[in-house]
Amino acid sequence: MIKRLEIGTRMSEVAIHNGTVYLAGQVAGDASADIQGQTAQVLAEVDALLARVGSDKSRILMTQIFLADLADFAGMNLVWDAWVVPGQTPPRATVQAALAKPEWKIEVVVTAAV
Repeated sequence: MIKRLEIGTRMSEVAIHNGTVYLAGQVAGDASADIQGQTAQVLAEVDALLARVGSDKSRILMTQIFLADLADFAGMNLVWDAWVVPGQTPPRATVQAALAKPEWKIEVVVTAAV
């Protein structure tokens, strides 16, 4: 059985199947923030969505990070490194990508165990 949360006409924010939770790409609500601010917003939303389904960042199986500008890599990593659980860092890919809105600096996709 597949369970979906925050179902919209285009996408759901969360899908759960066989003990795995898949989050839609998360972006900053306040896109006027710098990369550190946007990264903090995105990771806080990841925390909230995972908590909603009974999971947390220590159970992340894979993370995909999309940066509009690779010059923001170091700034993003400052926030990421403070956020991840030591000894529980997930596999991760970080790539440069054109995001859907030009003011977004980062989008993060997470898959985690429930």
